[in-house]
Amino acid sequence: MTTTILFESVEKQLKFDDSVFPLVVTPTNSSTSLSEAIDWVKEHLVELETQLENAGAILFRGFPLHDAETFDAFSEAFGYPSFTYQESLSNAVRINFTERVFTANEAPKDVEIYLHHEMAQTPISPDKLFFFCKTSADQGGATPICRSDQLYSALKLADASLAKDFLDKGLKYTTHMPAQDNHESGQGRSWKSTLSVDSVEQAESKLGELGYTWKWMPDGSLKAITPVLPAVRTLKNGVQVFYNQLVAAYLGWKGVKENPASAITYGDGTHIPVSGLELVVDLSKEFTFDVEWQDGDVALIDNKMAMHGRRPFTGDRKRQVLVALAA
Repeated sequence: MTTTILFESVEKQLKFDDSVFPLVVTPTNSSTSLSEAIDWVKEHLVELETQLENAGAILFRGFPLHDAETFDAFSEAFGYPSFTYQESLSNAVRINFTERVFTANEAPKDVEIYLHHEMAQTPISPDKLFFFCKTSADQGGATPICRSDQLYSALKLADASLAKDFLDKGLKYTTHMPAQDNHESGQGRSWKSTLSVDSVEQAESKLGELGYTWKWMPDGSLKAITPVLPAVRTLKNGVQVFYNQLVAAYLGWKGVKENPASAITYGDGTHIPVSGLELVVDLSKEFTFDVEWQDGDVALIDNKMAMHGRRPFTGDRKRQVLVALAA
């Protein structure tokens, strides 16, 4: 199979010194079969890995993908170890289609999911993310993606002291896990489901192993505080990335706008200035591209390099974006 890599094929594509964001790959032959697409991925895997490391995201458009099963086969062709929803500590409510494929999020369509690195608020997070658009929305529903290396470079220029605090101190997150799954919330997964346990005793054992502190609430929900987690990560090539959930927590978690310290603090427990959180939010807009989905699209995201989110959407057409995570 022959493909063409297009570097300026989508409107508002971002350009950086050594890459575009996202990179776009499309087959030259519209009648390409799934088996040919899979063979091509396997043949060009080293090149795709290099491109992903530089760009942070690759959008595959025009490939013969129509459902969870074809998406499963396409994502499996990359050979990455699967990072299943069941074994994750994600607090988002999701629905599985296959063992590796599940819904991206079951939050209501009018709820915006703000920029974040997948599961950066937990000690265990996936390395790469595959998003598949089974059905696009009538209006809205784009997936914003943001280059976190560019964001951190801009933050160092805008406020070097703040950037250094994030690097040196790290972060602690406080999360609230309900007793039962709450489909009306973007973070509504129950503590039993999140921790893959059946009892309070099992939950406390797992939390202890992971370095959490916790408190049980009168309604049966769980308040859990993470160990110190990085706010900035240095990749093997020396690039520093702003790897965290600050934007999502500050803008989207209940009550955090009013009191950020209720959910996020520096690793030493001190408060992050609101002006600093607002600065990060403002800077992130400069490095964000909205993936306006077309049916059959797949976006491969390097979870270290790029944050992602979800815009609200409207219309009668049921937007359905599926995801597969890689360890």
